[in-house]
This record gives sequence, C-alpha cells and structure tokens, in this order.
Amino acid sequence: MLLLRNIAFYLAFYLLSPLYVIAALVVMPFDRAAFRVAVRRWGKFHRWCVNHLLGIRVVLEGAQGEGALLYAVRHESFFEAIDCPALFDYPAVFAKAELFRIPGWGLVARRYGLVPVARDQGASMLRVMVRSARQLSNEGRELVLFPEGTRIRHGTVAPLGAGFAGIYKLIGLPVVPVAVNSGPLYHRILKRSGTITYRFGEVIPPGLSREEVERRVTDAINALNGD
Repeated sequence: MLLLRNIAFYLAFYLLSPLYVIAALVVMPFDRAAFRVAVRRWGKFHRWCVNHLLGIRVVLEGAQGEGALLYAVRHESFFEAIDCPALFDYPAVFAKAELFRIPGWGLVARRYGLVPVARDQGASMLRVMVRSARQLSNEGRELVLFPEGTRIRHGTVAPLGAGFAGIYKLIGLPVVPVAVNSGPLYHRILKRSGTITYRFGEVIPPGLSREEVERRVTDAINALNGD
C-alpha cells in the first residue's frame, strides 16, 4: 500500500503540476487575479494529493494571524514550501535563488512575489531582499521565511541563518513562529501516511534584540520536535 500510494502521488503531482504552471503563464500578462488563483490552486492540488493519495492529514494549531506579518516557519521537508499557497492567503516566500532558474516555474514564482535568496552575496543581497519584502508587506501580503536557511532533520535544533535577524530588524514587522513536523512523513522518497501539524506560536513584536528574537523563534519553531 505504501508503494502504491507513493506511485500515485508522484505520477499525479509531478505530471500534472506543469499544467498549473502553463495556466499561470497564460493568464499572467492579462489577469492578475486569475494568475493568483492559478498559483493557489496548484498549492491546493498538492494538498489534495497529500491528503488523498499519501494519506497524510494536515492539522493547524494556534492563531494564524492576519495581514502583513513575517512568518518564521520550521523547514523539515519540501512539504511546507510547496504548501505555502494553500496555507496562506497570498504569501510572499523567501526562496533559494536556484529555484528561480527552473524553466517556467521560475518566471511564475518571480511574478507571484517570491523573494530570491542568494546566501553568497552578503549585504547587497540583503538590501535587495528587504526592499522587495517591504513593498510586498505594504500590499498586505504575508512574508514567509524559513529561518534556518535549509531543511533540518526532525528532532534536531539548528541555529538560525544569519539573514533572519537582519530581515527582522530592517523590515520591522511582528513575527509569527510556526512549528511543523513534516520530516518523518514527507522528507523521504517513500512518503508515509500520518498527520502533519502546523503550530502557530505567539506573535513576537518588532524591535527586540537579535539574541531575544532568535531565542524566542528557535524555541517556538522547535515546539513539535518531540512529536
């Protein structure tokens, strides 16, 4: 059953995803609302595949918040990255610059409002990221950041990337830490059935010291490590 579920998931999601990309590319020059819907439906399609083909239930705990906030999300697998359009209303996600080189998808991602992150370009890239993030947050969009900077094995605690505190201070938005325990189920070739939980922590106000905000975010995003 496990193998059959995975075959069905890979065939459905990866063979049909290009259709959503094509649809987004077609409407992108003409209708911003339809373009946004196409991207959101791709995220919803992935969630449907996860629910119905893999047998993974997705549970949300805590208050998600509204409007322009900075969400610091634990990163254990590709699940939470792909799931962002389904989880949030209109997210602007900080994503690795390499992903924008994917034909078609990269153009859609850039036009949708994803923010490229090139970790080897230092302060100059940080300024570009902050400028883009401010513009998107002024539009009322949620900013979504994976503060560890890479995927982390479930059950381990990793230091936050150097850019997180800089973005937090320069953007000046409250932070909502989000724990997720997708690793044991989704971060493998053969994905397993079960429950993935998002846990939204208490809102962290802007203006805290680097040490304080990093401590509070680290504690909150690792809240599901024992689950």
